[in-house]
Amino acid sequence: MILQTIDESLLNNARHIHFIGIGGSGMYPIVQILHTQGHVITGSDNNETDTLAAERGMGIKTFMEHRAKNIEGADLIVYTAAIMEDNPELIAAVESPIPAVERSIMLGLLSRRFDNTIGISGTHGKTTVTSMLTQILLDGGFDPSAVIGGKLPAIGGNGRAGKSDLFVVEACEFVDTFLQLSPALSVILNVDEDHLDYFKTLENIIKSFNAFAKLATKGVIVNGDDPNAMKAVEDIDPRLVITFGESKSNRYYVDNISAKSDGHRHQTVFDIYRDNQYLTSVALQIPGTHNILNALAAAVAAHHVGATPQQIREGLFNFTGAGRRFEVLGTCNGAVIADDYAHHPAELEVTLTTAKGMNYNRVWAVFQPFTYSRTALLLNDFAKVLQIADRVLLTPIMGSREKNTYNIYSSDLAEKIPGALVLDTFEDISNYIKENASEGDLVLTLGCGDIYKAAKLMLQ
Repeated sequence: MILQTIDESLLNNARHIHFIGIGGSGMYPIVQILHTQGHVITGSDNNETDTLAAERGMGIKTFMEHRAKNIEGADLIVYTAAIMEDNPELIAAVESPIPAVERSIMLGLLSRRFDNTIGISGTHGKTTVTSMLTQILLDGGFDPSAVIGGKLPAIGGNGRAGKSDLFVVEACEFVDTFLQLSPALSVILNVDEDHLDYFKTLENIIKSFNAFAKLATKGVIVNGDDPNAMKAVEDIDPRLVITFGESKSNRYYVDNISAKSDGHRHQTVFDIYRDNQYLTSVALQIPGTHNILNALAAAVAAHHVGATPQQIREGLFNFTGAGRRFEVLGTCNGAVIADDYAHHPAELEVTLTTAKGMNYNRVWAVFQPFTYSRTALLLNDFAKVLQIADRVLLTPIMGSREKNTYNIYSSDLAEKIPGALVLDTFEDISNYIKENASEGDLVLTLGCGDIYKAAKLMLQ
């Protein structure tokens, strides 16, 4: 039986929890935490992954095929939004009296088990800030639990089960899933036009972020320099609103920014102030001026749950980046191959601008557009920012959950970008890079789909 509303006793009464699609990266941290809390976990998947192997190593029983009988004996079933309606286990769950919930509802239930859940939201930067905050708290000895949208090298994955009352969770606005959470602290990094197939208008997006802000019980940390983010907290009790940004009108702000460069290695140094008083200095090891504000947001959240200035400074210094966030993978013909999750024009702009400032001969943008709706609605914005790169290669649009009712194709985007090429397969792209990229170039695979596979082919 599929549940759309949450019964708060649901999780407490569930000894045995079965996960449909247990091998997914979004499931793994939830599985880790529930397993540590004493629940009996089983799950199924169709593909062998490192995640499945790790779960088996925890003593969790996993099935390598979706079958109706796999759910037998479960008190609660969890499935991902990616599971198709004809999945035999989901069909069995619908027809059985066993309660079944989508992953975001389980994450919401889990967030209620921690006194200090910190939800990191924003159109851009969520994974980086969630990773940074986790690193600060981990290095500081706070032993947090975490659910992150990318891999954090310090924990060898995208989540962990800690023993404290701190829970750091990436809070995604897509189809309002972040409204399932119960945060003590809500963090709003920025609010921009995205997921317009669902939200339709920017005003609706702002309303959703406003609803997320109102869930916080102890404070809302918000980018005071982002007009849309500030609109989202207009009616929040001012005593709960904690602003951060570059402007000195914010409660927390950065100053004295300087950058050091040694070839392709960069360090950004800056000071953090709180209420116009010096708090600490930070030396950030990852490129991009946008990461200054990301680091500041993580520092503010860490400070509000008890991290000292020294712990903030040391945690941010130790942070080397999150997976698929300007992640350098290797070289091909002497060209550096890196992969980045950027899939929205604003994200592409900061990633490509950062790349252009890193002393490479040429920057290649290898972009996989994701969803027909986003590509159609933001076509001119995509065309503008991709031209920051010296060379542009495009894959066909990855439609994901959508049908192409927009009659939009990557060729429509290529026509607006001088010299851009559309190549049909990752093999075609890999071969083109091997034949045309050269020493001193940077090749960036970009997108939130499976474009990283093209990068791996380049390295073979």
